[in-house]
Order: sequence, then structure tokens, then C-alpha cells
Amino acid sequence: MSKITADDVRKVAKLARLDIPEAKIATYTSQLERILDYVAQLETVDTEGVPATTRAVEVVNVSREDLVTLTDVREELLNEAPLREGDFIRVPKIVAT
Repeated sequence: MSKITADDVRKVAKLARLDIPEAKIATYTSQLERILDYVAQLETVDTEGVPATTRAVEVVNVSREDLVTLTDVREELLNEAPLREGDFIRVPKIVAT
């Protein structure tokens, strides 16, 4: 694999619109080189027969049947409203006519 250069880091930073201080270029160059070396190492691992995954731990959605349950709290809820008008909640007018 080719060696990452300081110019490569500057080019990637420019493409990503990152303002990297010149003092950090050498640090990022060596870090990117180590990352790419690790990726190259991972590419040598035999994954034949290993199923593809999207996460390390399988997530299962637990759901229940959606059932309608009748309750008798309507009056209680209407009574909690600041202003009640019959079977409705009265709210301030927000649209001018």
C-alpha cells in the first residue's frame, strides 16, 4: 500500500473543507497511515462463510398486537381542561377573520 503523504492529508482536508493547522498535518499523516495499515490487515482475514451483518448485536423489534381498549376517562380528561364548553375544550382564537 502506498504511503500517505502530508500533501494527501492537505488535499483530503481541503476536499472535506477542514481547516487543519499545519502543526497537526504530521500527526494526522501518521494516524491515517496506521488506519490504512489496519484496514489492509483486516482485508487478509478469511470471511468465507461468515454471514454479512449490519451490527454486532442483533436487534429484534418486540411488538404487541394493537388493540382498542374502551375506557371511561373522557369526563375526567375534559374536566382537566382550563376551559370546557360542553363535550369540547375551548381554546383561544388564533386566526383573525
